[in-house]
Amino acid sequence: MPRFRRLEPADVRSKASLTDVVTEADEAAERAISKALQQQFPDARIIGEEAAYMQPALLDTLRGDQLTILIDPVDGTRNFAAGLGLFGVMAAFVLRGRVLASVICDPLLRDFAFAARGQAAGLRDSSGNVRRLRVATTRPMLELEGCGSWLNLREPDRSRTARNLSRFAAHAAFRCAAHEYRLIASGQYDFALYHTLAPWDHAPGVILHEEAGGYCAHLDGAPYDPTRTTGGLLCATDRASWHEVRDILCAKDDGAPTSAHAQYENAE
Repeated sequence: MPRFRRLEPADVRSKASLTDVVTEADEAAERAISKALQQQFPDARIIGEEAAYMQPALLDTLRGDQLTILIDPVDGTRNFAAGLGLFGVMAAFVLRGRVLASVICDPLLRDFAFAARGQAAGLRDSSGNVRRLRVATTRPMLELEGCGSWLNLREPDRSRTARNLSRFAAHAAFRCAAHEYRLIASGQYDFALYHTLAPWDHAPGVILHEEAGGYCAHLDGAPYDPTRTTGGLLCATDRASWHEVRDILCAKDDGAPTSAHAQYENAE
């Protein structure tokens, strides 16, 4: 937080693309969080987003027998760098390829959403009060509101997805998975769609949404796998709604269903 709205131009640089940025705050936060977690969980492997960017092979351990803690030190870095208050800090605990627990913190409000497998999901505010998180109730398809990012899809899938999203009531992109997952887990949005699947972006949010009563799966119907980086991801209020939303999103120009897996493999 001492760096928020105080970054110099030299503190911000691009990584894989002009929209994929990192700041001095991301790197400093990752070092501090990693150190604290290693002290608390000395037998765990700690993998931060910035470390994995430099050493992608670190993620090969996600299916192993050693507890792994994934960290996204500043999710929504573009917002953070622009001085917008839509960013968060995320962590997920993974063992043998299965997400066991997660925390998603809003540093501005000083609160955090949390979930543990089989133990529901909650939100603790800055005063220490805790309330349970629940997804939205089921509504007609035309009334649904969604969020998430799909803009890096290649054509013709990008235009097809944009057209199909217009069949719902609304769709928004916050450029911050941390806030989008908190919103769908608390019932403020009905579904979330993603296609770029870095594990630190989605492992924390998927378990939060599932423990709040929602249903998440890759677009081909397979259960969420934190080791997968392609194939798309859809979260909805329940299994039946998931299938209805998926069918609308993946409809061809003539309205016929298309191969969801093939469509969402076609991403940059």
